[in-house]
Amino acid sequence: MKFRFWLLVGLIWLFTANISHADKPSGNGILVVGGDHNYPPYEFINEQGQPDGYNTELTRAIAEVMGIEIEIRLGPWEEMRARLDKGEIDVLQGMVLSERRLDSYDFSPPHAVINESVFARKGDDPIEALPELAGKSVIVQAGGIMQDYLAQNVPEARTVTVETHADALRLLASGQHDYALVANLPGLYLERELELSNIYAAGKPFAALDYGYAVPKGDRAVLAQFSEGLAILKNTGRQQAIYDKWLGPLEQPGMDWKKVGLAAGVLSALLLLVLGGSIVWNRMLKREVARRTAELELQQQRLIQADKMASLGILVSGVAHEINNPCGLLLLNLPVLKESFDDLEEVLDQYYDAHGDFYVAGLAYSRMREEIPMMLDDMLAGTQRIRGIVDDLRDFARQGTSSLDESVDLNEVVATSVRLLDNTIRRSTDHFEVDYGKDLPEFSGNSQRIEQVIVNLIVNACQALESPEKGIRVITRFLPKPGELRLEVADQGKGIDPDHLSAIFDPFFTTKREQGGTGLGLSISANILEDHGGRLEYESEPGKGTRAILSLPVKP
Repeated sequence: MKFRFWLLVGLIWLFTANISHADKPSGNGILVVGGDHNYPPYEFINEQGQPDGYNTELTRAIAEVMGIEIEIRLGPWEEMRARLDKGEIDVLQGMVLSERRLDSYDFSPPHAVINESVFARKGDDPIEALPELAGKSVIVQAGGIMQDYLAQNVPEARTVTVETHADALRLLASGQHDYALVANLPGLYLERELELSNIYAAGKPFAALDYGYAVPKGDRAVLAQFSEGLAILKNTGRQQAIYDKWLGPLEQPGMDWKKVGLAAGVLSALLLLVLGGSIVWNRMLKREVARRTAELELQQQRLIQADKMASLGILVSGVAHEINNPCGLLLLNLPVLKESFDDLEEVLDQYYDAHGDFYVAGLAYSRMREEIPMMLDDMLAGTQRIRGIVDDLRDFARQGTSSLDESVDLNEVVATSVRLLDNTIRRSTDHFEVDYGKDLPEFSGNSQRIEQVIVNLIVNACQALESPEKGIRVITRFLPKPGELRLEVADQGKGIDPDHLSAIFDPFFTTKREQGGTGLGLSISANILEDHGGRLEYESEPGKGTRAILSLPVKP
């Protein structure tokens, strides 16, 4: 969604650029692209003396798809900014956007997001907020965004400028000055490469910053080529591949192999102990040991499942928070953007009436003025859908209480389960129907545990289908005479072999072992329903499909 937002801004901006500016003349037709010579992994000079890094590879890919000739020059950051200001280079391939810099430069849509961190020596206090830097000696890169930021927001800090981020970290590690302000990924990269073991990231009191191509103010013709090339690479997935190659490994925390080895050793010792005990007991009471072993294995699998759900709940809570923040920004800004286009539309219509039809991003304006409002509406609806899905997923994975005394609406639980599985359902079938019974009474239980059962039943139905032409139907209803709520999940899949039908609720029984099945889904589901006073039944005919029937007693 963020990309579509930038795309729309770029369309309006490109239109104004085409009206007001001609292509920038160049003596030899080669665009000179500048960057920092020591800002890994974004841009740096490699061991062969050649420009390298994420920015450099992205720039070369843009030049390839746009058919332009470029020359990449890397040097000290402050010098490269000065050369851009003097017109000795045409564009910088990576600069952080700020309000102050917008007065002097124009920026492309961002191709990365920079997180700045405060680095300190181990043993020093962490930094929770920027005012804590007042009166401290802080190392920053000359001409970098943090030098501007400190001067504007914490003028009481004693600023020490160096040429590169590597110089800043070396100076800090040597025991000089109090802190260093360094971009997070370059800091982690340099800390590892330079083996600086006595420093650490002491805080991230900064918001994420957009990072993209920059040209002198008004030089939109040059910037337009890089913005268009970047849009093409994003749409084809090539930009993401370059990003993952250079930045992905640094964003993934490494595994602690020492702890893994220790855990493996402890687990091995425990397994050997259990094995020895099993041999002794097997000689004495073989049948009893077999029964007890099966019970312990089942309980162990349940504990593993519970631990997975707890971990998933923590993960989803964090991811939901990170997704909801940009969703909130989109929900706030999209209506403003739509109003802005409505205001611009009158000016564009006047130009259309005076000069006739013209092209915006390769499409006629007469078409685009109809498409853009619909695009904005689709973006807003999609953002709202993302927020709804994230909320449903967070509720599903949240570790709830084990009490069974809440009042539950079966239709609501089914609707939430269907929303969670929307992508799985759409990949599996083109014919999915839900028939909700009217005025269903509530039942007493735990909504999350029943939701887990319904999700399992629908996933099993999707996996049973042999083609998208086959369908699935979900029905809820109330049977007054037995006083039961009934849920049916019927699929037109391959069915269940009669020899297997009697064993489907047995722990560890599965016909999908090669696909990762554990044979615990239906066993756990049956136990959950038994705890609720209900039951789960299956009817199936090979080649014609399967019907799962869930029954629950209504609330007295």
